[in-house]
Amino acid sequence: MASPLDVDRIRKDFPILERRLAGDRQLVYLDSANTSQKPRAVIDAVTEHYERHNANVARAVHQLGEEATAAYEDTRDKVAGLISAPSRDEIIFLKNASEALNLVANTLASGLAEDPRYRLGPGDEIVITEMEHHSNIVPWQLVARRTGATLRWFGLTDDGRLDLTDLDELINTRTKIVSMVYQSNILGTVNPVERIAARARDVGALVLVDAAQAVPHMPVDVTALAEHGVDLLAFTGHKMCAPTGVGVLWGRSEVLNSLPPFLGGGEMIETVAMEGSTFAPIPHKFEAGTPPIAQVVGLGAAVDYLTGLGLGAIHEHEQVLTAYALDRLAGVDGVTVIGPAEPVDRGGTVSFTVDGIHPHDVGQVLDEHGIAVRVGHHCARPVCVRYGIPATTRASFYLYTTTAEIDALVDGIDEVKRFFG
Repeated sequence: MASPLDVDRIRKDFPILERRLAGDRQLVYLDSANTSQKPRAVIDAVTEHYERHNANVARAVHQLGEEATAAYEDTRDKVAGLISAPSRDEIIFLKNASEALNLVANTLASGLAEDPRYRLGPGDEIVITEMEHHSNIVPWQLVARRTGATLRWFGLTDDGRLDLTDLDELINTRTKIVSMVYQSNILGTVNPVERIAARARDVGALVLVDAAQAVPHMPVDVTALAEHGVDLLAFTGHKMCAPTGVGVLWGRSEVLNSLPPFLGGGEMIETVAMEGSTFAPIPHKFEAGTPPIAQVVGLGAAVDYLTGLGLGAIHEHEQVLTAYALDRLAGVDGVTVIGPAEPVDRGGTVSFTVDGIHPHDVGQVLDEHGIAVRVGHHCARPVCVRYGIPATTRASFYLYTTTAEIDALVDGIDEVKRFFG
């Protein structure tokens, strides 16, 4: 199956991919699940903002302030369009997906939500999965400790998928929220979000989806997901060609309107008196203080870039790469893929071990050959514990990745084995 993208042309949009490393090595960047590289269009948009339009938003009446505000709010429209949100007001800008997940956890734990369905307390249950990023584990552990709620989770099968055999028992009438990853950042597994969300809806539980590894790589339609029971969804800009420092929380208006503010100050207020305050409507209720303005402008440029290529085409390209990588790695003696071995319901993130060689040593030798991968537990240590390994080497792909780079990875692994052989 051929890629639908003209990758050679796309690569010319990313200046860093032309960089030669020390020793005149060609950069082979296979760490896009960590952070994506940035196209010239995004770099130029941020530079132009600082050079021509820099001002604070939503408070200045001069021309620069109006221009900055217009660019900031224009991105809200673009993001709403990207994920098919019913209303632009359902798009909340934050600094990253972690902050978005923490916002939901802490507002539920506050006990201040207008609707009692959105308050956590003793006897309530929180359901997550064993494959979550730490950003979707630690906040819920802290909230459970604070509120007296109980934290429960889905386990993993041997082939890196969620074990749903106890779905109806785990998500029950005591469940207040289910918070789960759309696509695993370590296993590459694409989870059956709609099936799990439907069960949660049947028992009246909220559903929060961590889509940091999904929105950059495939079409995501929150209107369609909401029909199956998804209430909130978080993702981050820096994994989708945008700058660091900006993330997004989408939520159904009913839910966002009921939740209390997360942070106080700046434009999140309606009125302030010494005796008490009232708050702005969504989305501004959740955007306290000066927001990440230039980063949001860059996010808008990234959305334009990705939609110009088409998320469907990007997804197809990554499916081709994933199938190719799994096939090549299966032919390397001593390499074990941690996660689904087949390119079905699977994204372009492949974690693996090399027999007898620590992943940090693998990564160091690969780096000496110009190949950038990530090593460690990838902020998903429970996955490594589940499979009895200290860490993995992770190669992750994006719209600018080529099969030749995957070949370079395989050749690099052979060099690793020779070095430690």
